[in-house]
Amino acid sequence: QEQLVESGGGSVQAGGSLRLSCLASAYTLSGRCMGWVRQAPGNEREKVASISLGGYTIQYADSVQGRFTISRDYAKNMLYLDMDSLKPEDTAIYYCTAGRTWREGAGCSTDYWGQGTQVTVSS
Repeated sequence: QEQLVESGGGSVQAGGSLRLSCLASAYTLSGRCMGWVRQAPGNEREKVASISLGGYTIQYADSVQGRFTISRDYAKNMLYLDMDSLKPEDTAIYYCTAGRTWREGAGCSTDYWGQGTQVTVSS
């Protein structure tokens, strides 16, 4: 059964840091690339970061490049998003995703979704 469970969201002041974690079932991780997608109120969903199945290819949205770091721990079935230098515009619900395909420029597909975790950045 596909399962993704996020944790680590919260409230932080601008310039601060947060780490998001995603626990995935072994079935979900098997053969999947992974990523993080966010959605702010009134905005479209934005693919923030993607990491390939083997972890060798990573892609970031321009809006977070240099501030966010995606990583995965295969032994623990975990996906992480380290967020530094946070800005108020980073405020959103962040979703952990897993996908079957990787496309250059688009990153990982988003076939499976977690329930989301709220990140709020105050100025």
